[in-house]
Amino acid sequence: AWVDHMRAAGFRAEDNLVASAAPARRMLGIPADLLSCHAAAVDGYALEGHVPASAVLRLLAERPDGVRGLAVPGMPLGSPGMEVPGRPPNSYDVIAFADNAAHTVFMRFRGGREARRPPRNRMK
Repeated sequence: AWVDHMRAAGFRAEDNLVASAAPARRMLGIPADLLSCHAAAVDGYALEGHVPASAVLRLLAERPDGVRGLAVPGMPLGSPGMEVPGRPPNSYDVIAFADNAAHTVFMRFRGGREARRPPRNRMK
């Protein structure tokens, strides 16, 4: 599970099962078009979906201007917590989002591994 992936990377993760994550997502400022299955907060940033721990570590190290959080929309096969033995992992983007609803690709992954780093650009 994604929570186990984050714990294995050294994050203290608390797993709270709630009837609806909508209030938490609104409080965290997660855009509706980036929703997935998990909502979390780490050091002032919002996380949505199966965001790899390496992306969170990069976010915390770089603290890019204007970024409110990271999201992996949907539930890509092979992303942390979505591994299926015998099935090849999908490629997917980790999206950085801002309070002004701007989105940009922060990192690209194939399964749990970084695929290639997109060029640095500002929030759109």
